[in-house]
Parts: sequence; structure tokens; C-alpha cells
Amino acid sequence: MQQEQTTPRGLFITLEGGDGSGKSTQSALLAQWLEGRGRTIVPTREPGGTDLGTELREIILHRRGYIAPRAEALLYAADRAHHIATKVRPALERGDVVLQDRYLDSSVAYQGAGRVLDGTEIRDLSLWAAEGLLPDLTILLDLDESIGRTRLDGARTKYDRLEDEKQDFHARVRAAYLELAAAEPERFLVLSAADSIDTIAERIRDRVSELL
Repeated sequence: MQQEQTTPRGLFITLEGGDGSGKSTQSALLAQWLEGRGRTIVPTREPGGTDLGTELREIILHRRGYIAPRAEALLYAADRAHHIATKVRPALERGDVVLQDRYLDSSVAYQGAGRVLDGTEIRDLSLWAAEGLLPDLTILLDLDESIGRTRLDGARTKYDRLEDEKQDFHARVRAAYLELAAAEPERFLVLSAADSIDTIAERIRDRVSELL
């Protein structure tokens, strides 16, 4: 009797970290490795992973006028609700691997700690928007905020509201990320973004192998 072929379980992997920590580089390397193992990859980001998200990203990150912190948090939540419902969940149901640049932990770090809002409220808002969806793995690339700013200075081509915040803002963001990782060690993989690209990539592959 012929055995039925089963669809591989979808995986939801997010990459987090301060600006300039190398998320894009590691996401591309991980995608290449996973494709070599026969998996279908859906690369995406927040904000901006959908057509609506692209419009919201322009407002959130590149609008030069003032946006009240709570309004900013709600804009991120609106993007997240649409993105998860229309792109991420369908991909996971197909058995794809979603590699996502930023998710709800970014909101807790940037809008919670960075904007000095209540982190628990921000997390609850994000979970409501995403209907409770949490990643299978969150890779946190930890980097001293002053190094991250130096990396960005020569690479930026467009005004970014968050990147332009002062160093104490980014220090609060980094501290919040580390607190989140300490609270959920089973979900987070914390790596020093100061290590070599190859070293980081190898450690990520080791952890992801456990999930496949």
C-alpha cells in the first residue's frame, strides 16, 4: 500500500535586533540554506510585508511629521493584523517556512521601551492583532547600540524616524530585547551580532535544524 505524502509542518521564524545588527544578511543566508534542504521560503517583514503594509510603512517610518506614540503603536498593530491574516498564516498552512524581519517583539522594544509605553499593553495589542500567533523561533542579534548606529551611518539612503532617535532610545530598545529573551528562553536564540557572519549563520542553522 502506497504511503500518503504529508506536507511538512510550516515554520515561523522571526529575526529581531537593533538597527544595523545584520538581520537581512542572516535571513538571506538562512533562506539559501533552507531552500537547499527542499523547503519553500516566504521572506517578509513588518511593516511592509503586504501592499497595505508598504503604504503603512511609508507613514510609520518615513513621515517627517510627529506621530503620537500610541498612534504609532496602533499603526504597527494594523499592519500586523493584515499581514498575519493574509500572508503569514496561509504560508504556514501550506507548510512553508516564513522568515520575517521583525514582529511583535519589535513593538514591545521600540514602542514599549523606546517610546516609554507599557510593554505588556503593547504585547497584548500585538497578540490580539495576530490572533495569538507566536514564532517557533525568534533570532535576536544583539549589538551595542553605538556600533549599530555607526554601521548605519554609511548605509542609509532614506530618512527613518526610528533610526534617527537618540542613543538613549536605542539603549532602551536593546535592554528590552534582552529582557524579552530572558523571559522566553525556549523561543529565543540570542547571538552576538559582533561575531563573524559565518559564525552567526552556523549557530542559526544548528538551532533551526532542531525544528525541521
